Amino acid sequence: MKNKLLIMGVLAVAVVLSACSSNPHKAEKIETKMDKNSTVSGDTKMGIKDGNLVVQKKVQMNEELRRLQNEVYGLEDRVYGNRKYGSKGLYGTLKACRLKLVSREMGGDGKLMWTEPIDRVTDKEEDFEIGIDEKEKIVGVSEEFLKDRIKRFKKYKRTLQKRQDEYEEKVDICDAAVKSKEFEIKKKKVEAEKSKSEG
Repeated sequence: MKNKLLIMGVLAVAVVLSACSSNPHKAEKIETKMDKNSTVSGDTKMGIKDGNLVVQKKVQMNEELRRLQNEVYGLEDRVYGNRKYGSKGLYGTLKACRLKLVSREMGGDGKLMWTEPIDRVTDKEEDFEIGIDEKEKIVGVSEEFLKDRIKRFKKYKRTLQKRQDEYEEKVDICDAAVKSKEFEIKKKKVEAEKSKSEG
């Protein structure tokens, strides 16, 4: 009976310890001290840690998160434009190019065939919980685990980088088609003028 209780006690402690160690959102202590360290660049150092030669990059997570978010918002503006500042982005550039391509002056019918809706990834952001805080102020609060936010913004970044590549290629294809049509129109005008002067 004692053995069963001992085994059950050990199992209970193991379960509690594994539950504590499996929480990825728990703030853990990280040993960053190195001996004989020297700076490689900015936030990267080289030194000896536990007898091993290591290169260590240490960043302040508030700065790292700000940098990542700014990069994502900048990418999104590059792809879809910024309403506030009136920039068109690659999406608007492509739309303008396709409008020119189907214009009457280019021999088109003037009707834009457009199938791609704007899909801003960051518009799907936080929902606020609205209530009264500890200072009796009416507030809206959104809360998220740091690792989850970083993961989400890294996903946004990958998605937007892919879309940027796609839109750059589509703009290049459209520009080439416009130039080709412009060349054909110019060629026809020259031929028409030549035949007029000969006739």
